[in-house]
Amino acid sequence: MESVRLDQWLWAARFFKTRSLAAAAVDGGKVELNGEKAKRSKLVRQGDRLRLRHQAVEFLITVTALAAKRGSAGIATGLYQEDEASRVARERSAEQHRLAAQLHGGLPPGRPTKRDRRELGKLKGRE
Repeated sequence: MESVRLDQWLWAARFFKTRSLAAAAVDGGKVELNGEKAKRSKLVRQGDRLRLRHQAVEFLITVTALAAKRGSAGIATGLYQEDEASRVARERSAEQHRLAAQLHGGLPPGRPTKRDRRELGKLKGRE
């Protein structure tokens, strides 16, 4: 195998859960192949460089192997090599999100109780 479609490779490398999500990301301009905006049918070869923005995270990767079918997670991680700077930035961003969640106390535990609703009503001047 010498080349694979971009959307197919992104799906096989497990960056996206479905191939249609991978195609939508490529069409939406979230993927660059060798520094240029790519189309979903663009062929990916070994050694190509990808810039992928997915869920507020940016990946800078180099294609090391090709796959047309989705395999296990272990196989998928062998399809690419992430740049060190990209990995560090991604880990830093994840740590900032964790700290922000701790600072704000996270989300409330669930639906407000009757007592909570009464207190909210008092604050809003309804009762």
